[in-house]
Amino acid sequence: MSFIFSVDTLYKSRPPGVFLLHECNALNPMKPVNPQPHGDSRPGARLPWIMAIGCLLVVFILILRPRPREPDAAPPAAAGSGNSDASMTATHSGRGLHPGRTRPESPPPPARPAEEIVAEKISQFARSREEIVTAMAKHFNVAVPEDVNRFFAAVQAGNWPETTNLFTLLQKLRATENWPPGLEKLMPAIVETYGVAEQAQLWPAQKLLDYGNAVLDSLRPGMVYLGGNDAGQFIPTLLTDTSGSAPHIVLTQNALADSSYLEYLRFRYGDKLNALSADDSQNGFKTYIADAQKRLQHDLDFPNEPKQVRPGEDIRVTEGRVQVSGQVAVMAINEQLLQTLLQKNPDATFALTESFPLKSLYAGATTLGPITELRAGDPADALTPERAAQSLDYWRSTTQTLLAGTEAASAPRDAYAKLILGQASLFEDRKLTAAAEQAYQLVTSLSPGNPEGVFSYVKLLTDQQRYDEARQLVQTAIAAAPNNQLFPEVLIQLNKMK
Repeated sequence: MSFIFSVDTLYKSRPPGVFLLHECNALNPMKPVNPQPHGDSRPGARLPWIMAIGCLLVVFILILRPRPREPDAAPPAAAGSGNSDASMTATHSGRGLHPGRTRPESPPPPARPAEEIVAEKISQFARSREEIVTAMAKHFNVAVPEDVNRFFAAVQAGNWPETTNLFTLLQKLRATENWPPGLEKLMPAIVETYGVAEQAQLWPAQKLLDYGNAVLDSLRPGMVYLGGNDAGQFIPTLLTDTSGSAPHIVLTQNALADSSYLEYLRFRYGDKLNALSADDSQNGFKTYIADAQKRLQHDLDFPNEPKQVRPGEDIRVTEGRVQVSGQVAVMAINEQLLQTLLQKNPDATFALTESFPLKSLYAGATTLGPITELRAGDPADALTPERAAQSLDYWRSTTQTLLAGTEAASAPRDAYAKLILGQASLFEDRKLTAAAEQAYQLVTSLSPGNPEGVFSYVKLLTDQQRYDEARQLVQTAIAAAPNNQLFPEVLIQLNKMK
């Protein structure tokens, strides 16, 4: 039996919403069929996947019942403590002098402006990715269009309007028949470069450095890090690759279902990581499709039983083929492939920022500074109420600092809210309900109109039949984000609950 699976091929770290069809069977490798235009990667195309999560959680509000819980976590390293050039000053320690001879230490050089440091790092990063593109083009015998060279030159020059124009041009070209053969293999490096440059436009420079260092300083040597949103992926990638020391491997779990991204990872990290192969990818697709078909058949055979097809999953059978679409399906594939990646690297340590709750990875997970460590093996690192309390102390301090800031940019608050959400989801899964609730409170104080934070907190409150509090939370969200059409719908549903 053959199947059709729809999967987005964007490399941006937010979950996808537009898909390409692929066909696979027991004998033939997956091959593209009837490619459709790629998803919108323009700046500002940010929240479609969160809207889908909102729809999913609206359904949960009506069907789930209260469950007990409690608290736990570990304090992250101080932001800006380690790798940030802005916080580093050079001193002479006197090492190398003859015994008994000393001299006054030279005064440290004046601190460089954070804006200058970030601009320099962006240029350095663009040069390194251009070198990777050149090497990959040579390896795969791919011709590099002049627009790609102009794109990298624009990023190195700090010319953001030209960078955006050229990247948009390349994205439009991808949807046409004029797309050069083999160029798709180079796109991950191009998209990564654009993502890094875009974050520099969205963040105040010092806060960008602080955020990246808060993540990187929490990692142990050699740890592999998976960034689940744009800030979580691109900022640590920028800082680790321009740090001058041994960089961490930084991936995104959101693109593991994309064959070109896997090829990019094999090219870059094949000597450091047992990367996913084409067979791993195809097996992940087949496993998911077989499970999706089984769940769909259950719902057809037993219409009066609870549905097994998840909200947001679009599963259809046409002429014997199973066709699946939706970001819920894509993230399920990514989760399956991430499990395979961990199995292929049993001795490696992994940490992540969530983009979407990956419940199957919560076993053995614990807090690691502001992020989450997967399959922590040391009993001392177990997620306990005391550990959760330590993390909450960190998040309270961080939240107070962010709320006291005067910057108009919302990117830092949104990015930190995402970090807190990842740990809150873990707390809730471990029945640390009190800690989860406190974390959700911090999320909604940082970003009161954040749909994911609001819906997660509403679900927790309705599980406990605290409907008045849930209604007040949604009313606050409506005031903060009046254009969000989901919030009024949720409020209507809550008003029916007593």
